[in-house]
Amino acid sequence: MSLSLVLVLGLFPLAMAYAAASDLVSMTISNRLCLILIAGFAVCAAVLGFDLSKLGSHLAAGALVLAISFGLFAAGWIGGGDAKLAAATALWFGFDQLMPYLSIAGLFGGLLTFALLMLRARPLPALMETWPWLRRLHAANEGVPYGIALAFAALLVLPETRIWHAAIGL
Repeated sequence: MSLSLVLVLGLFPLAMAYAAASDLVSMTISNRLCLILIAGFAVCAAVLGFDLSKLGSHLAAGALVLAISFGLFAAGWIGGGDAKLAAATALWFGFDQLMPYLSIAGLFGGLLTFALLMLRARPLPALMETWPWLRRLHAANEGVPYGIALAFAALLVLPETRIWHAAIGL
């Protein structure tokens, strides 16, 4: 099994699952996770032999999403972990799959927000009051764990990417 295949089929999906679970339980996405995604992309791009044009396109997509998402973070609309995760994921997708990724993340994020608003409108059952992460998720003054939407979108879009196709030999 090639290194690029291990990264695309192993590292990336596991990182997305970890980001979603971490955001759900703690409302944080680790800087280390984002750095692992960036390093994994660099190794994958090198192994797959990305030329400068292709590499530049992916870097530009990541930088664009980083700039926009940090503007959203500065405005208080999204969390810093969400901004970093979106940028690290955009690096893997490049401009080819950036719009599908962001569109699906936005749609799923809207559904997630609606579901949380519905949950927060009702009292939490007594048994669930003992779970700190669920109490935090239920609190009206807490944000939305948008990393879940970003991870879900990333896993849906991954099979359409250049990296996926190159790694599996298409």
